[in-house]
Amino acid sequence: MKTELLFRDDAYLRSCTAKVIAVHDRGIELDRTVFYPAGGGQPGDIGELRRADGLVVPIVDTRKGEDVDSVVHVPGAAPSAAAPSPAAPGAAGPGPAGPAAGTPPLAVGDEVEAAIDWDRRHAMMRIHTCLHVLSCVVVAPVTGGNIAPDKGRLDFDIDMSLLDAGKIESELNALIERAVDTETVWITDEELDAQPELVKTMSVQPPRGAGRVRLLKIAGIDLQPCGGTHVRNIGEIGRVKVLRIRNEGRRNKRVEIGFASAG
Repeated sequence: MKTELLFRDDAYLRSCTAKVIAVHDRGIELDRTVFYPAGGGQPGDIGELRRADGLVVPIVDTRKGEDVDSVVHVPGAAPSAAAPSPAAPGAAGPGPAGPAAGTPPLAVGDEVEAAIDWDRRHAMMRIHTCLHVLSCVVVAPVTGGNIAPDKGRLDFDIDMSLLDAGKIESELNALIERAVDTETVWITDEELDAQPELVKTMSVQPPRGAGRVRLLKIAGIDLQPCGGTHVRNIGEIGRVKVLRIRNEGRRNKRVEIGFASAG
């Protein structure tokens, strides 16, 4: 079922009211959500679904559903449930995460407050936007990438001898210090086809089928397709450092970055 993706228009929304429209073995679907589903190297959001009667369903992951713009909120064990006793020697370990025994499940039609773990999300927004800037410092085809709350990396199809950690770090921070606003831009599938140079990633292609493609624009720095969540201004990223540069194969030279200081 289709979900209204509130994070797409405002990545700074921390919560929203929503109605449950489906409950199945993969998780819970809502009519609207602030939870970003895993994709493009960015992990899915975690958080809580809260019902007015006090029921709290922890969400341990968010995934794309089977339909376009459908989002599945993956529930975990209720935090109020008693911890299980240690398993006896030889006993089977815990199974997959799911609602704790005795916890009333959410039902279709229930109204909830959907709230994300904001600190985790905001950290990943900073990292994600930073990777876009990094792709303008290391000018080469991007063969892979990954985002975490404290670090991120891009893999490039480039000669290892051309990657200098000190130079990359200096140029990256210089661009961040320009404090340029980010902007969401939409173009049609046909417009993207006419501008193939906009697609830097070889491993992840822009989602198609809806008739239009979302771009992230950093004026004077970068413009490329992206469906993820980003900061409003690149100055919000803060200072970063190159953690390491590693050879991951003939076409995969990995540059990993992280925050220069916590917070």
